[in-house]
Amino acid sequence: MAGKFHVPDYRYHTLVVKVENKSGVLARLAALFSRRGFNIESLAVAPTDDARFSRITVVVDLESAPLEQIIKQLDKLVNVVEIRELHPGHAVERELMIVTVEAGPDRRDELVEHLDRAGGKVLSVGTDSMMLSLVGPPKRVDDFEELLHPYGIIELQRTGRVALANLDEAD
Repeated sequence: MAGKFHVPDYRYHTLVVKVENKSGVLARLAALFSRRGFNIESLAVAPTDDARFSRITVVVDLESAPLEQIIKQLDKLVNVVEIRELHPGHAVERELMIVTVEAGPDRRDELVEHLDRAGGKVLSVGTDSMMLSLVGPPKRVDDFEELLHPYGIIELQRTGRVALANLDEAD
């Protein structure tokens, strides 16, 4: 990974949608995307520091619809308070992956070496498997997941992207 420069994929755009923290809001957002045929690449939802609101970080595939159309449709939802686009390459994005892989004693050192290079952690070790975690930019998580396929992935969970505008972009 060192020395490798990742150019952002401008096909995908990240939107941050601040919504009222009420039941059914996420279902209405998902229904909107489904009805309109908009493709969601990634979705993460969590309350904000103000209990009245939640923050939805949604990565949209612009091949399914123009960004302007997606924003206009989101803006029509009753509980949407604010919509911000995080411009590609101008945001800090992270994703969490937890994965269990086949790992007999003879392969563990090799796996831990890869994990150390990626900046991950060993969460648990079983007789013939290991549970690992990695937090990082989506590209690093993608690359690490690809590296694990030959070992044999038993179970994998990824959170979806969370993102904030770069500090010089936030104002």
